[in-house]
Amino acid sequence: MGKIDSDSFSRLLTVGEVAARSGVAVSALHFYEAKGLIESHRSRGNQRRYAREVLRRVAVIKVAQRVGIPLAEIQAALDTLPQSRTPTGADWRDLSAQWKNDLDARIRRLQGLRDQLDGCIGCGCLSMQSCPLRNPWDVLAEEGPGPRLLDPEG
Repeated sequence: MGKIDSDSFSRLLTVGEVAARSGVAVSALHFYEAKGLIESHRSRGNQRRYAREVLRRVAVIKVAQRVGIPLAEIQAALDTLPQSRTPTGADWRDLSAQWKNDLDARIRRLQGLRDQLDGCIGCGCLSMQSCPLRNPWDVLAEEGPGPRLLDPEG
């Protein structure tokens, strides 16, 4: 973001240090920064440095991505937090509460999909009369594209 003095600059982390400590590739850190999820400071020589607080933000991003939260939703949630400090436990509780309903709905969809696939062997099914994915005469076409029975919200 802004330029800082050399003493403060030396206390910041390089992009390589953040990558090593967070387990995230340098390219991903650059991507996160381009998307506004994290920010860096620049030296007079345009070297990128990160405050240590960025490690917690990257951890929040990784956890949220791992559970399937879309990056746009992660960004919207992180936009509610100040960049200048480490996200706290209270911040995490607030963020996770925002995502809870969506995650619960996703879990229900995945459980339903899992339960429907137990007896399915795919195309050429030997049980066409009892297949939960059967769509005679393509009657589901009116509901829209994609696998309507597997993902009714899709």
